[in-house]
Amino acid sequence: MNEIIQQQGTVIAAYRRYTLVKDKNNKLIQCQQRKSVGQVVCGDTVLWQREDTGTGVITAIEQRHSILQRPDINGNLRIIAANIDQVFIVVANKPELNEGLIDRYLVASENSNLKPVILLNKTDLFSEKEFLNLKKRLQLYQDIGYSVICTSAKQKHGLDALKTLLKTNNNIFVGQSGVGKSSLINTLLKSDARIGDISEATGKGKHTTTTAYLYPLENEQGYIIDSPGVREFGLTKLSEQDIFYGFTEFRDYLGNCKFRNCTHNNEPDCALLKAVEKNKISPQRWKSCQRIIESLSEKRY
Repeated sequence: MNEIIQQQGTVIAAYRRYTLVKDKNNKLIQCQQRKSVGQVVCGDTVLWQREDTGTGVITAIEQRHSILQRPDINGNLRIIAANIDQVFIVVANKPELNEGLIDRYLVASENSNLKPVILLNKTDLFSEKEFLNLKKRLQLYQDIGYSVICTSAKQKHGLDALKTLLKTNNNIFVGQSGVGKSSLINTLLKSDARIGDISEATGKGKHTTTTAYLYPLENEQGYIIDSPGVREFGLTKLSEQDIFYGFTEFRDYLGNCKFRNCTHNNEPDCALLKAVEKNKISPQRWKSCQRIIESLSEKRY
């Protein structure tokens, strides 16, 4: 009787019927999973064992240090990927830049202890006026401490700075469909990730990546996870306090209000409201925070 050997592996992609696992020799193994294991996602470190057929069976998921989630069509949170260090929020001029969506990604990242970076892509398609306008709009995020990188996969502009940030980390690219996530990954990794075009009829992107997929960087110095494009980002399981915490520039004022149970709405001597009045907090970001909190009571995000 052959001894059953448990091996450690990394989940490259999790499909409906099977999971791709990379073994210690960097070979991809098609695996099924035991029902008792739970949801296996891209980026998971798992234990698996080889079957006589040459395929494998996942027997356990090792402890995750981070997860990234988004809601399904029913509003229930679904894990996109695990064990991520950095989130690259990719934006462009088409689909139109959406600060509200950026703020949702930032709040989700902050509450998951992930480092977010904003990546303005497709700069080769901008007119000078468009570029200056977008840079001005994104300056708000640089002013509160976030990194903003400008890139062009076609012209290979900004890729050296991007590669430096990617090294030694597990990274995920997120953003609306059509902002060029797969194009960037193709350029960075010389891979065959699919590329789609912007829908001329709606101005929204066509989905080009149907499941999260983990790509190794050169010499295995970290990974990039390409995620399905999302047009909305849900925060269904976060509390109001989590939302306030997710706006990093608010933190110096949290706990300094006159009343301990301050809702930061109309109470007197609210530290946050005073900071907004004195322009220490951007009114735009404050309104964005309020919109997100209002959406918590809605069924769809």
